[in-house]
Amino acid sequence: MNFPLYIAKRYILSNSKNNAINIINRIASMGIIVGAMALFVVLSVFSGLKVFSLSFTNDIDPDLKISSILGKSFLITPNQESQIKKIEGLASYTKIIEERVLFTFDGKQEVTYLKGVDSNFNQVNAIETKLFNGQWLKPDTYQVVVGYGIAQTFSMGLLDFNRQLEVLVPKPGKGTIENPEQAFNKTDLIPVGIYAISEDLDSKYVFADLGLAQELLEYKTNQVSGIEIKTKTSANETDISNQLLTIFKNKITVKNRAQLNESLYKMLNTENIAVYLIFTLVIVVALFNLIGALIMMILDKKGNLKTLFNLGTEIKDLRKIFLLQGTLLSVFGGIIGLVLGIIIVLIQEYFQLIMITPTLAYPVIFSLENVLIVMGTIISLGFIASLIASSRVSKKLLE
Repeated sequence: MNFPLYIAKRYILSNSKNNAINIINRIASMGIIVGAMALFVVLSVFSGLKVFSLSFTNDIDPDLKISSILGKSFLITPNQESQIKKIEGLASYTKIIEERVLFTFDGKQEVTYLKGVDSNFNQVNAIETKLFNGQWLKPDTYQVVVGYGIAQTFSMGLLDFNRQLEVLVPKPGKGTIENPEQAFNKTDLIPVGIYAISEDLDSKYVFADLGLAQELLEYKTNQVSGIEIKTKTSANETDISNQLLTIFKNKITVKNRAQLNESLYKMLNTENIAVYLIFTLVIVVALFNLIGALIMMILDKKGNLKTLFNLGTEIKDLRKIFLLQGTLLSVFGGIIGLVLGIIIVLIQEYFQLIMITPTLAYPVIFSLENVLIVMGTIISLGFIASLIASSRVSKKLLE
């Protein structure tokens, strides 16, 4: 058996004759347990908040989105469509047109995005499940689905034939226009549905048929501003992106959800890192108790260490005793703290005891990644603390 490990385990399991040292050891162990538990719970909470925040954009953003690098729109040929359908890992795709336009209703005006979608749109996005009122639009009609925020701004209901929702789109071209009324393509729309996702998204889009958007923007039938793609669960996004770039001869960009919401992902990741560092600092402070406990143990066992030294044990082996003792305390404390933290997280996840609102529970997610992060942090910092404390064992101390 490893001699330093054997002695270290004996020191952990046995109590010291000095009651003060026993109390300090218990305080150090409790600090590690509470620190590990708190770090895991907080990381699980932020994982839940991250998923909760991203759930709003996931309802309206695709897995992958194609857009042109040469302008607002691009042409897609039947041959390119057939090649897209053959890509392995691609579940479905939809052609879209997005353009900022002017909407008017009952004397009120609002500039927002008109989003033309084809019949495959519901296979790629879950927007239809977020309808607050009404129904989804039918193809080849002048029907539209508006956001709850836009409906509130206009004080607009559905199927109001007495007051028309009108869209005005600037005509493409150059030069001056003598009659301002001729500067726009405009038509009346029929709101048949209202969607509700989040405050920002509810005021962002008005969904219309792809053909109507092409008509207003004077696009060709095969001219679109983007293609949204839904991938299969086991699909490799990088491989799909490379194949799409080949099909369109590198004249497009392909972005995934994280790239489409880059600022949101950066903000959430930054917050997560900041919280991790703050609670890691709390654990560092708690591990000062471990350093103190190990130093007190060294002083308490000074006579035993001197005997072992006189029997031929090297200083490095004596140091290793307390290095292993502190590391084992960190491991055991981290495991106990993790078990308690996992119990708390699972109780909240399945029984929803803590509520933000009467209908919304505080979001938490159990993640193996968080388990590894907490154990890695506790063991690493515990090893460093033990290394600092064990360095107090020296020939000078024993003499």
